[in-house]
Amino acid sequence: MRNENLLKTALIQQRYQGSKEATVTHTTEKIAEAAEGGADLVILQELHQSEYFCQCEETRFFDYAADFEKDVEFWGRVAAEHRVVLVTSLFEERAPGLYHNTAVVFDSDGSVAGKYRKMHIPDDPGFYEKFYFTPGDPGFEPIDTSVGRLGVLVCWDQWYPEAARIMTLKGAEVLIYPTAIGWLECPTDRRDELCEKENTAEERQKMLEAWIAVQRGHAVANGVPVLTVNRVGLERDPSGQLGGIRFWGRSFAFGPQGETLAMAGEEEAILRVDLDRKATAEVRKIWPFLRDRRIDAYEELLRRYCRS
Repeated sequence: MRNENLLKTALIQQRYQGSKEATVTHTTEKIAEAAEGGADLVILQELHQSEYFCQCEETRFFDYAADFEKDVEFWGRVAAEHRVVLVTSLFEERAPGLYHNTAVVFDSDGSVAGKYRKMHIPDDPGFYEKFYFTPGDPGFEPIDTSVGRLGVLVCWDQWYPEAARIMTLKGAEVLIYPTAIGWLECPTDRRDELCEKENTAEERQKMLEAWIAVQRGHAVANGVPVLTVNRVGLERDPSGQLGGIRFWGRSFAFGPQGETLAMAGEEEAILRVDLDRKATAEVRKIWPFLRDRRIDAYEELLRRYCRS
């Protein structure tokens, strides 16, 4: 007998398969497998249809956004076919010269439940997203679906406690982060001092632990589960300027006390986790962090920095 108090979730962690067509086929097969295993909610990684093209700044990649409407129609059919709520991550052309990194959420009947446009946009070596994406303007709005109210954010958003808090204050029952993060690979034909510094074993471990820790903190501070799905595999920089990025995988699920519910390794995986729908209410009875917030004393949060 099905337990209605459990939300059966699947996070699909995968490699880029060399082309959009091959990758989409691979992804749809994994969605079918997740659905056959009983998943009600399936979450895909950031920009899951293509390679992570933001390693360089090249205008040809804007063409990837031209099929946004067709992509929305396709993934809606996939969600309906498998009767799952599906969280996707697509490259949206909103108007000529105006593009977004957009998570589109489909309900189990294939309809668009809502979308979230990535708010925080990085600009670092290997992650030149400001060249491609405009920050979202709808703000931090949870998306209502047949499985609950989802607080969908995207990758770089995961470093910002403000985003997680606002989603929580608006009633998000779970925080969801499609992401693309990994270690820079140093170029093979030249020495890159920054790349060498960032790729010691010690520094790599620091980066990984920081990424996990900040999101685990969001779960604890807000008393909600956190679900994060990341890419895996080495993807070369299309421009050849950098060696590429080795995406570290490690997709995970934390419960509302920060407890580890599931964690993947560095290979492809369908990470399955059953979320207890009652857990948040029970945890907040003993850790009432929302009750004790001093909303009368937080004006400084609206300033960029509080010293001249």
